[in-house]
Amino acid sequence: MHKLTKATLALNGAGRCYIAVKHCPAAKTISRGLVCTEHVSDPGKSEVYDVIISGGGMVGSAMACSLGMEPNLKGKKILLLEAGNKKVMDKVSDTYSTRVSSISPGSATLLSGVGAWDHITGMRCKPYQKMQVWDACSDALITFDKENLQDEMAYIVENDIIVAALTKQLDSLSDNVQVKYRSKVVKYTWPMSYQAADSIPWVQVTLDSGETLQAKLLIGADGPNSMVRREAGIPTVKWNYDQSAVVAVLHLSEPTENIVAWQRFLPTGPIAMLPLSDTESSLVWSTSHGHAEELLQLDEESFVDAINSAFWSNDNQSEFIERAGSLFRGALSVLMPSAGSTRQLPPSVAGIGPKSRVMFPLGMGHASEYIRHRVALIGDAAHRVHPLAGQGANLGFGDVACLTQVLSQAAFNGKDLGAMQHLLEYETERQRHNLPMMAAIDLMKRLYSTNAAPVVLLRTLGLQATNMLPPLKEQIIAFASK
Repeated sequence: MHKLTKATLALNGAGRCYIAVKHCPAAKTISRGLVCTEHVSDPGKSEVYDVIISGGGMVGSAMACSLGMEPNLKGKKILLLEAGNKKVMDKVSDTYSTRVSSISPGSATLLSGVGAWDHITGMRCKPYQKMQVWDACSDALITFDKENLQDEMAYIVENDIIVAALTKQLDSLSDNVQVKYRSKVVKYTWPMSYQAADSIPWVQVTLDSGETLQAKLLIGADGPNSMVRREAGIPTVKWNYDQSAVVAVLHLSEPTENIVAWQRFLPTGPIAMLPLSDTESSLVWSTSHGHAEELLQLDEESFVDAINSAFWSNDNQSEFIERAGSLFRGALSVLMPSAGSTRQLPPSVAGIGPKSRVMFPLGMGHASEYIRHRVALIGDAAHRVHPLAGQGANLGFGDVACLTQVLSQAAFNGKDLGAMQHLLEYETERQRHNLPMMAAIDLMKRLYSTNAAPVVLLRTLGLQATNMLPPLKEQIIAFASK
């Protein structure tokens, strides 16, 4: 039930053409191109937009900026709806936020293209050149780095800074993009895929203020509990992991260059230390719900001891696995004497930021369809992943880049922005990228969630073999960097 199978996560198939939608009493089953419609007394009173983006988080704001700066979309009416307040950051806080994202070079390119990257780097942004991953149940490790260590592998940025930078950029795009803050959507009314005499031609959006708007294309960027996805009746494959993530800001024992991201796979889940500055790092510790609760209740000294032990302790290792791994590693070094990487040790932790410890549950989710007639999903509304690979935000920014390109081409060709024909191009391209990434992340989570000797031996040999094959590591880095 919890596996990413072809049946549950098919790209496009006849089996998903008909679904039951409880919101349509007149029609119990409808095709993906048709959604609920109802009579509208006077649709002419509603303002019509070419694109309405629902959700002004990192991905939704990036989508608004990207569309607003696209030359082929000049003159189009674009609206961003955000239920919260406007995120303004005149001055960067002295303390770091616990919610950070690992921004890949591909995502940095997108943010640069929409004019936000200079704002981000001008506030606070920490690049890293290397990532070391190792197993707590064996001595196996793998090091990812760029061939030229002057190149950044990724960047650690606080989510609030990304949103603030995009918000600032949106202010400069006010001629092209309108933003409504504190605007909560209470209802979506869907059009038919063809214009019937008694139906609305566009998606109608009703706000809690009573205001109604219409969109030729509605983009759902409203997170993992997406109202757009739910109200459109788009099926979702999802499950909760038996884990929660504990996050905190860590103070290092001594200043360091701090250009390495560290991750260790414990039997209860992965623990990661991501660089924020020369003296601080961000903790993401995925563990069982009960253990997460215990970590939150510990005093600071005990919590710091638990972190250092999680990174340094060898209590979970066995002599048998060590011998087998050592023999295999020796054989690989004979075959490939110049390959492999040297083990480095993570910095020790001396303290944590005040009130920085929080936890949140983890899960996986994937919308079987990213689009419907006049509807497209992006970011967490379309897919949710475990944080162990740091790819959640990057998958969303990849959606933004792809959908912008598709809509730009449609506008250039004089096509209807909400038509299924080109929206299908977006869905197909993004699912081809997202599904393998999601499957790999889920497999890693399950592979490292046990300390059974046969599984530990299998992953030990696999990790060591991968570490000795630079071309394979380069392919992994390239795929994750898009």
